[in-house]
Amino acid sequence: MAHSVTWYRLGPVLLPVRRRSRRLALMLVAAVVLLAAVTLTLGDLGLGPVDVVAAVQGEMSASTRFVLERLRGPRLLVAIGVGVALGVSGGLFQTVTRNPLGSPDVLGLAAGAGAGVAVATLMAPGLSTPVGAVLGAGAAIGLVYVSTGLGFASPARVIITGIAVAAMATAVTQYVVAVVLRDHGSQLAAYIAGSLNSRSLGHAAIIGVALLVLLPVVGWWSTRLQLMDLGDDVAEGLGGSAVGTRTAAIVLSTLLAASAVAVSGPIAFVALTAPHIARRLSRAPGPNLVLAGLTGAVIMLAADLLAQQVFDGLPVGIITAGVGGAYLGYLLVTEWRKTSI
Repeated sequence: MAHSVTWYRLGPVLLPVRRRSRRLALMLVAAVVLLAAVTLTLGDLGLGPVDVVAAVQGEMSASTRFVLERLRGPRLLVAIGVGVALGVSGGLFQTVTRNPLGSPDVLGLAAGAGAGVAVATLMAPGLSTPVGAVLGAGAAIGLVYVSTGLGFASPARVIITGIAVAAMATAVTQYVVAVVLRDHGSQLAAYIAGSLNSRSLGHAAIIGVALLVLLPVVGWWSTRLQLMDLGDDVAEGLGGSAVGTRTAAIVLSTLLAASAVAVSGPIAFVALTAPHIARRLSRAPGPNLVLAGLTGAVIMLAADLLAQQVFDGLPVGIITAGVGGAYLGYLLVTEWRKTSI
């Protein structure tokens, strides 16, 4: 209904926002704030209300400063940043491939990042883990782009080629761990599972800068994504290049996912489930990228809270994989019932 839509200007771009989506966005922001507060206050190292008020006033004790700047603060910021990056990345990918079960992981990005870290540990021990992950992810995506023969123009070729590249990257990682790096296998396994343990302000700065650079570009490109929802022929007829829009969206999706992988390792299922949940809650057509990003942040904060307070430091990627796998099974059963009726 026309009266339920408000138009917002983002620079030269006018964005339609439904009233339900606006309310949902505010609720998700409130959930992020609540989960962040609980994360900072629970447990032996949790901060009390007095500590929080003192921190806001800039009068922190040494212990409060240590918790905020070295322990839970960086981990909290990384969790929010990774959740936003993966949620928006998944929303972009699912929109332009028209595959509701798609995510950047099918391009071999996560597997490539793991292989990059394994090979870098073997051949260049001085190279930092984030750099190895980005190089591996970039090599995997580049191989997909070249192997399709059409770049990112054909979603079917991209997905099939991505699955093949992911299998090859996984084989490389397993070979390095099993044969060459036995002594470092446990460290590499922890990274491949996806973890927020021991994250620093440097990690938070990496994902923060990536979001500051990439999200405005996504916002500027969002009007073309709305056209893609109408089909390639209609988008072309209205002046938008379907191939160009799809290629740019996949590149942006890949960069966002690679930024997240660089600071946390591969976090499973967040890029797939966050856009799904946002779409179902908002009941709105289109990419719903803002809601997908906020939903991703809520998922990451909830999973990390469980990892810290319930599962004694278990890598957060294992929790998202367990919950996300159950959600994927629910989606598949739901779709099967629809087609069987």
